[in-house]
Amino acid sequence: MDHKKLFSQVLVTEAEALMAAAQRLSGKEVSGLVEVFELLALTGGSLIISGVGKSGHIGAKIAATFSSLGLPSFFLHPTEAMHGDLGRVTKSDAIVLISKSGTTEELLNMLPFVSIPKERIIALVGNINSPIANKSGIVLDASVEKEACINDLAPTTSTTLALALGDAMAVLYENVLGVSREKFAVNHPAGLLGKSLSLTVDRLLVPASECPHVDDGATLQDAILAMTQKPVGMCAVLKGHTLLGIVVEGDIRRAFAKSPDAIRTPVKDLMNKTPQSVTSTILAFEALKLMENPKRQISVMPVIDDGKFMGVLRLHDLFKAGFSSSLSTR
Repeated sequence: MDHKKLFSQVLVTEAEALMAAAQRLSGKEVSGLVEVFELLALTGGSLIISGVGKSGHIGAKIAATFSSLGLPSFFLHPTEAMHGDLGRVTKSDAIVLISKSGTTEELLNMLPFVSIPKERIIALVGNINSPIANKSGIVLDASVEKEACINDLAPTTSTTLALALGDAMAVLYENVLGVSREKFAVNHPAGLLGKSLSLTVDRLLVPASECPHVDDGATLQDAILAMTQKPVGMCAVLKGHTLLGIVVEGDIRRAFAKSPDAIRTPVKDLMNKTPQSVTSTILAFEALKLMENPKRQISVMPVIDDGKFMGVLRLHDLFKAGFSSSLSTR
């Protein structure tokens, strides 16, 4: 047996099933889904997904995807529904029923007790003339020519298609409701994804009160003493709250390399008067990309709002917060 050929054929079989489903799709079903999504947004109803066995596992993933996009959604096992979980269902909800045969007994037994109008019952079935399809207002054709399984038994192609149809529904919802990156971030506060979309510099900066600073009349010795007391990787040269420049450790090394008496050098002669800076409201991930500019990488950067020195953002703190190198995302 050619194992590589077998492996590849599974991918081809499932891909062909997806293409066939796309060609079968009509505007009527999509229009019906749009109406359901708009109604759920208006009433605050939930999208319920139900199925048995492997279809149930697919349903749980679909529900999770909708929830991540801001539509309240949950998986309802039909057997558990008949033993109390029907209390989670309201007349404002919509339900998606997943069944390859369209005759799943547990779903058919549950339906008479579900207080959802027919026009908000969505069938995702492998037989559009089945009992479940006949009891649904919107029917999505999830039929497949064969399972990718060697014996045409194990749910493979059919579950892949069901999952893909669920994804298509979710992306349609995302478009209809105008789910932005910012709205998406609200439901993903943890992890790199959420942080990239929502965490701002003000949450990570070292505040000005904890940063070393001197005035423009100070010497390099004064800057070194300030940096020793508050080691953040730089010293701010200020006039009031206005940043005139910064001195970093590299500036100190270069000064001593030129002259052993550099300790008495006026700090204004050494400071960088035009350092790269950011505002406190910029996304931390955007600041990371600035700091990791291949042409000039920066490990510490001042934060300035309306001319006022707010503090310092350090590359170390970005990594500590869970960000990885921005270079790997380009």
